[in-house]
Amino acid sequence: MVTRKRPTGPYDARVAVYPGSFDPLTNGHLDIIERGTRMFDRVIVAVLVNASKDPLFSVDERVTMARDAVRGLDGAEVDTFEGLLVDYVARARAGVVVRGLRAISDFEYEYQMALMNRRLNDQVETVFMMPAEQYVYISSRLVKEVCMLGGNVSGLVPAAVEQRLVAKRAAMAAHAGE
Repeated sequence: MVTRKRPTGPYDARVAVYPGSFDPLTNGHLDIIERGTRMFDRVIVAVLVNASKDPLFSVDERVTMARDAVRGLDGAEVDTFEGLLVDYVARARAGVVVRGLRAISDFEYEYQMALMNRRLNDQVETVFMMPAEQYVYISSRLVKEVCMLGGNVSGLVPAAVEQRLVAKRAAMAAHAGE
């Protein structure tokens, strides 16, 4: 039998970081967060700040939506980060990165990222989680597209996120009509 020593240092395997743009947060994301809080003492939902992307919602809006969605969920918290994920994970003293896999098509990208993160910091592990079956097909991109085209996204995102999406669609339509 091989015995392994637990890594020493500032990294805590009971703390996980769940990074993403969350533009917007979906019920698939929320499913991963909720289940993650059963596996880890703390799950930090880390909203990516990326000036090179053109998100529908600002960082502040995405943080507010995420905080609203996890309010009352013990062990879940929301923060922002920019730059390398492994640097943020080190600052947060987390030992695990949680990533969601919806389909095989997600795997290759996520696998490459996990290996690069391991190369940059071998004290941090990546855990892949699949969302519940009813959320496997949901992506933020698809939710935005459906909503902006007038489709119903109820059940795909938390109610507060749906309200913000509908309001954003109305504001964009009003602006386009000027």
